[in-house]
Amino acid sequence: MPYFGVHESISKGFDAAVKTAAKNGFQCVQIFSANASRWKSKEIDPAAALKFQQALVETGMTAPLVHDSYLVNLASVNDELLAKSIEAFADELKRTSALGIPNVVMHPGSAKDDTRENGLDRVARSLDSIFAANPDVKTQVLLETTAGQGSYLGATFEELAAIINASDYPDRLAVCFDTCHAFVAGYDISQRDAYEKTFDEFDRIIGLDRLVAFHLNDCVKGLGSHLDRHAHIGRGALGFEPFKLIVNDPRFRELPMYLETPKGTTDDDHDWDVVNLTALKALLE
Repeated sequence: MPYFGVHESISKGFDAAVKTAAKNGFQCVQIFSANASRWKSKEIDPAAALKFQQALVETGMTAPLVHDSYLVNLASVNDELLAKSIEAFADELKRTSALGIPNVVMHPGSAKDDTRENGLDRVARSLDSIFAANPDVKTQVLLETTAGQGSYLGATFEELAAIINASDYPDRLAVCFDTCHAFVAGYDISQRDAYEKTFDEFDRIIGLDRLVAFHLNDCVKGLGSHLDRHAHIGRGALGFEPFKLIVNDPRFRELPMYLETPKGTTDDDHDWDVVNLTALKALLE
């Protein structure tokens, strides 16, 4: 059985995020390590990190994951923005490590005003420089499949593979598969034959051994739309079928799967996270 998780706010503390996820029935949690809209962040308070780890133990939670700041763009052609992004992502890895979390997921970035090939190479070189400058930080980076709007990279398996293959540290890189992003980028997972074709292609180009996490999100728009707008499970363009296929796929039985669906409550005051988790569990065979 896969491990179902959810993205939670850290506004009340890292440990509170863990406890909220556990209270709602989840087995793992994704968080930001700091305010995702700011370039500069404080170092992790060791006392807060200890409380976070204690909360994981107390709740039996597993596979915590950090999502990096949306400001970071390691593909940028702008030297100032690239330098800020490298510094910010290096700090992200340090904070993730200080929390005792093994993985951080990131969007590869945008190659605006340059070719996609050059942008992909810049991501690999940027990551290499960060890894080389911080040899004691062993955090693994999960490249997320993206929706592919405009100049944003990572919408194809070939682009993710290009970053991994160009890196001097390929063992530090793996992949998080976002169902919404992949579908709107053009990968059909909506029914079994297309689903199998998509993951056969993933295995051929990247390798299923590098797939270590899922983001489970339905999507507002359809196949190939490139619109990154998440919807509740089974209530968007994907429907229930691809989620049924994923959660019952023996290849993914031990992988964490995190919801990033819209927050809030239903008209009858049920928490949407709980509603979406219930929908996923109902699909298990």
